[in-house]
Amino acid sequence: MTLPAERSPDRRMSGLLPRLLLAVTLLVPTLVLSVQAWRGTDEKAAFAERERAGVEYLRALGQITLTLVDAQSAAVAGQPVPRDALNRAVAEGGTVDARLGTELRTHERWAGVRAKIESLSDRSHTYPEATYTAYTEATDLLLALYAKVRDTSGLVRDPDPDSYQLQDSAGEELPESVVAAGRLADLAVLAAVRPQAELVRTAGELSNARAEVLDPAHDLVTNLQLAVDSTDSGTLGGNLLGELDAYQQAVEALGAAATLDTGNPNTGDALPDPAAVAAARVVVHAAAAALSATVLTEIDQLLEARVDGLGTARLVTVAAGVALFLIGHAPLLVFLVAAGRHRGSTAPPAPGAGPSGPAGDPAPAGRAGAVARHWPGGTPEPPGPGHPTPADTAPAPKQWEHSGAAR
Repeated sequence: MTLPAERSPDRRMSGLLPRLLLAVTLLVPTLVLSVQAWRGTDEKAAFAERERAGVEYLRALGQITLTLVDAQSAAVAGQPVPRDALNRAVAEGGTVDARLGTELRTHERWAGVRAKIESLSDRSHTYPEATYTAYTEATDLLLALYAKVRDTSGLVRDPDPDSYQLQDSAGEELPESVVAAGRLADLAVLAAVRPQAELVRTAGELSNARAEVLDPAHDLVTNLQLAVDSTDSGTLGGNLLGELDAYQQAVEALGAAATLDTGNPNTGDALPDPAAVAAARVVVHAAAAALSATVLTEIDQLLEARVDGLGTARLVTVAAGVALFLIGHAPLLVFLVAAGRHRGSTAPPAPGAGPSGPAGDPAPAGRAGAVARHWPGGTPEPPGPGHPTPADTAPAPKQWEHSGAAR
């Protein structure tokens, strides 16, 4: 019987080569798509983490803004300046800048703000006007630092409508409104001590300062309402609306207190009461501090949820890449498994093995090759029916032996 000839290595390679080419053709785009998806997800996660760093920096700037404006109002009014609160806020801001300033590229601007604030504590102003001007320069630098943080952290380019509106409120409208409220209260104090000849200039400054308080507040209310309407968060609206209403009412009360009385043309414009404006300013700052803390917390929670979702997306990308690889390379894997089984089934016999058994195991040769059975003790089994006699199993004498005996 003739066995089928084994496939030659050349024929096996000729069948394997097209499959290898197909595998490579499918592997390259799969890897490219998987790597691009991974990089895109990783970049989005890094962007969101940098935004969270910006939120933390804005939180520190908010404390500095509140304490700096309080110090300004006290200095302009000739009252003791709360230096301890301002120094603590500046120290906290320095700690945050030391940790995040390299990533957000704020070291230079922060150094200018800090130097300006520290120079205020060392300066003794003879006139309230000079004090107001010096503090105004410091708050201008502080507002510029807000803009820098929002830009370098990417908050101004946030892709989601709700978080974008929130960062615009906390990083622009709120600090501008707080600073403007402080300046309005300070101008009301200055207007009371200015000469009558400067009444027209003073009235114009008060009107502009009042508008600078109300305009950012109006934009803030609009932005936060848009954020609530566009968010998927179940807690954003409930956490913001109450504090937003309190802030809006405080700003409206401040605007009413700072309104010029133009009803009597004989006496000209009546200036607002500095004490009433100062009291309204304190309420605005308290409402702004509570609202700012809530807004920044909501932004951070939205960004954290985004980072977590991107982490899940990375895992899905890896799983999809593995699945595409397996699906695309299934024909090659099946071929390799089948080839391995074929090589195992057609493997040559072990060296030294005979056709009928393992090496060294003699094949049976019929009755002539059978081993005689013995009784226990070595006694040969007696002949009987079906058992050969010794004569039957003894080999025949050779012819040369018979000839030698005859001789």
